[in-house]
Amino acid sequence: MDQPSRLLNKNYFLLWQGQFVSQLGSQVHSIAMMFWIKHATGSATLMGTIMMLSMLPGIILGPFGGTFADNFSRKKIIVISDILSGIAVLALAGILFYSPDNVSLAIVWLFVIGIGMGIVSAFFRPAISAAIPDLVPRDKIAAANSMNQSSFQISSLMGQGAGGVLFRVLGAPVLFLIDGITYLFSAVSEMFITIPQTIPERAPGFKPIMKKFLTDTGIGFKYVWNNKGMRAVFFTATLLNFLISPIAVLLPFYIEDHLHLTPDWFGFLIAANGVGALIGYTAAGTIKVSGKVRSFVLISFLSLVGVDLALLGWSESGPLSVALMLFFGILAGAININIVTVLQLTTPSEIRGRVFGLLGTIVGGLTPIGMGLAGVIADLLDNNITLIFIICGLTMAAVNLMMAFNRHFREFMACEVKADETESNKLNS
Repeated sequence: MDQPSRLLNKNYFLLWQGQFVSQLGSQVHSIAMMFWIKHATGSATLMGTIMMLSMLPGIILGPFGGTFADNFSRKKIIVISDILSGIAVLALAGILFYSPDNVSLAIVWLFVIGIGMGIVSAFFRPAISAAIPDLVPRDKIAAANSMNQSSFQISSLMGQGAGGVLFRVLGAPVLFLIDGITYLFSAVSEMFITIPQTIPERAPGFKPIMKKFLTDTGIGFKYVWNNKGMRAVFFTATLLNFLISPIAVLLPFYIEDHLHLTPDWFGFLIAANGVGALIGYTAAGTIKVSGKVRSFVLISFLSLVGVDLALLGWSESGPLSVALMLFFGILAGAININIVTVLQLTTPSEIRGRVFGLLGTIVGGLTPIGMGLAGVIADLLDNNITLIFIICGLTMAAVNLMMAFNRHFREFMACEVKADETESNKLNS
């Protein structure tokens, strides 16, 4: 199959629209789940445990999910993942419809869904990231990533904005029903996609298959480790996520104890960050720059993110904090699109799933640790949020300034890939 000549071709559009609809359903699902748990049990521990367990499978299984995406049909992985997710959520809706008083059964099924969808996500996400570069022109990959991330951000804003109202008006069972239907809609849409992929031959028998599977996973690790520029990017992205993670945990304390504002401002800050990310995604996907300019801009943005976080800790004004969160979102959105696009462009299709599976594991692995440490450190420092934000921000800025002197990082982010370039890269290049 030849490389597509335009961005909004049939295959990419079907994938994009299916993902947008299912993401919108997922956002509403999250709101419904949180409010249902609060009303049914009043347990914050239960809510946190379910959210944590839903993250862990993706972190642990990421490299294996990536290997799976390189050795089996990415289309089938994507379709089956959405079907399984849809069936699981519809079952939860059925439990709440037909046995609304059986809280224990619903909670057990919420755990099943959290863990199960976490496992599915470990295979689904690398398959999506690996497939996108083969569905659009090579010079439109950044635009495709921008559309994907923008649709996710829009669905988040819409879902989070309307989720509370919909929960009050329709109730959790109806919202879970809608979410399950959106997954099945996405699966049907994806059935009509053609994803070009060369699937390697597999030796018969369980042991040879497992041996090759483990060997291929090891090749993914080796590929990233041997590429010094890619290795530096992984390190930077991991550090960035680790140092940013305290915001998610400490934002309510920051608003009430530091800014001395009402909880309404939580929504304002989150919305500002979301709108900023949307601007960053759009700009990164539409503004074309040379490789050298991209490298310079990315390093500058990485440092500015740290400065922005430090200023957020220093700010004592609600409007100023909103502006800083908006700017934070713009920087983070642009950084995300550029890093993902360069990784897709520089990684051969036959190993792309492993690279993105490994990226999800390494980058995501420290996020729960950062969240846990943030809470402990905040208690030890008597909720001195200002000091925590400033230290995290300045540390981030200092490390990213160091990356400006890393030749491998600069050259990797400055790569130039022509639109007609074929993926003849060697795995050991």
